[in-house]
Amino acid sequence: RTVAAGKALLDPAVTGKVMAEFAHLSKPAREPNAGLAEPLSERELEVLKRLAQGLSNREIAQQLFLAEGTVKNYVTVILQKIGARDRTQAALRGRELDLL
Repeated sequence: RTVAAGKALLDPAVTGKVMAEFAHLSKPAREPNAGLAEPLSERELEVLKRLAQGLSNREIAQQLFLAEGTVKNYVTVILQKIGARDRTQAALRGRELDLL
């Protein structure tokens, strides 16, 4: 009857999915580095992402074709910029800031 009256009919299961998707899409997009006094560079973001995966400095260096000491320097700068004490806190803070 609803369709015959020219109105739309949507299965309740589909309605829930559509509403959830609209809710997700209506959230304002956060810009990477928002909330940081000094934004992370692209390379620092790459290092942070691998750090959050639990990779060691050596593993990160191999993946990014960097010297291990260079990665260590990047990690130090990342910790300072995002206000983290250690690698674990850096990963958590990166998630909070939508960097990961």
